Amino acid sequence: MRTKWLATLACVTAWWLGGGPAVAQTFNSGSTGADGAFSPTANTTLALPASGVFNFTTVTIPAGVTVTFTRNATNTPVTILASGDVTIAGTIGVSGSAGGVGAASGTIFANNGGAGGPGGFAGGSGGNGIVSTVGGAGLGPGGGGTAGAVSHGGGGGFLTAGVPGAIFNGLQGAGGPAYSTAPLLPLIGGSGGGGGSENQGKTAGGGGGGGGALVVASSGTITLTGTLKARGGDGGGVAGTGTGGGGSGGAIRLVATTVTGSGGTIDVGPGIAGSGLFPGGQGKGSFGRIRLEAYSNTAVLNFPSTPPTAISAVTQPTSTTLANGPSLRITAVGGVSAPASPAASYSSPDITLSAGTTNPVAVSLAATNIPLGSTVTVTVRGQLGGIASSVSASLTGTDTSSTGSANVTLPLDQPSVISASTTFTRVAALNGGPVFVEGEIVDRIRVAATFGAGPSQVTYITRSGREIVMTAQP
Repeated sequence: MRTKWLATLACVTAWWLGGGPAVAQTFNSGSTGADGAFSPTANTTLALPASGVFNFTTVTIPAGVTVTFTRNATNTPVTILASGDVTIAGTIGVSGSAGGVGAASGTIFANNGGAGGPGGFAGGSGGNGIVSTVGGAGLGPGGGGTAGAVSHGGGGGFLTAGVPGAIFNGLQGAGGPAYSTAPLLPLIGGSGGGGGSENQGKTAGGGGGGGGALVVASSGTITLTGTLKARGGDGGGVAGTGTGGGGSGGAIRLVATTVTGSGGTIDVGPGIAGSGLFPGGQGKGSFGRIRLEAYSNTAVLNFPSTPPTAISAVTQPTSTTLANGPSLRITAVGGVSAPASPAASYSSPDITLSAGTTNPVAVSLAATNIPLGSTVTVTVRGQLGGIASSVSASLTGTDTSSTGSANVTLPLDQPSVISASTTFTRVAALNGGPVFVEGEIVDRIRVAATFGAGPSQVTYITRSGREIVMTAQP
């Protein structure tokens, strides 16, 4: 009853703020209608286009039908736009995958971290004592941490910090940090749990993948009696090994002129730690976030076990995108140009360096709407083992288009994921973002990019010290 009461309360608030049904306000989703009507009659997996955006006229998903998605190369969130009504009686799923279970006797060399849902991030791989006893950290801004053998990975953060892994031998993987805010404009998904750590002869469980990110926007009415899921994946584990942390839940946003329906469910729950030595709450990921925007909201919905702080509802629908924010890209590594759509996959690297390459290796960077003179921190995360960072030289060029580079040390015995971030003081003349965000003055901006992991993440740091996360459009 508690979850239904929360949804009804949001509905009553929306009615009062909107002034009742006499005001005929409408929302424009921006759909071109180019993809026509979407009305599957059986379980369907859609290939996500490069933009991540579907332009439908109407959407009708009947009861008993589940719609999932194949992630695109740049791992964008799923954006479903409709010029007409959207009716969801079935299920739309963008959840993260569970981490691999590991092995109490034997060595697994393949990455066993769970994949993130579309727009979410992968879990870290479990350590195997050969390449490294230490598991891989979860990917994403709230990726769960790892520690030495034998230990358990931390949960991915999102709404809150993830839960640290269980303490064993005085060691535990840290929970990933929180990084989200209520508006979810634009979306970013959940982060992966940290992989467990193990000695030679065993393989620890992988971290669960973070839940994906989904926005459904209709120029008419969204009727939800079915289920929307963006759960974090559970960590992997088996008795006698280090366990992976759970991935954090993802993000779901509904935007329409009217939102209605009774008995529907929106689930952004976290993954739990692997069922090894210490199953349950330790190493659990964070919940994700839910956002409802409509001039009229008469929905009565279920949010399983979700804390009230994860759910927000407003009566003024806003844009489905955020334009002209700062961005940061990794353009080359070791003189080898990055592909147009890098995938950030350990199993299929975007860049392969020649056998004669020696450390340190140069990482080339390109930025837009970031002040000249800013420096960039470049971080290397191996499939297993620790994390190493390096600071670039100052960016040069123009405020609207600049470049830089940093020298990093890459592990020579395993693939790596490279990310970059910078924090700078807000300059109004740059037009690189709003002066005010959520009613607070912005002093500084941090921009982060993970090679092959979608658009830049933009964090506005207010004068009070609050950090408000956005995401630049690709």
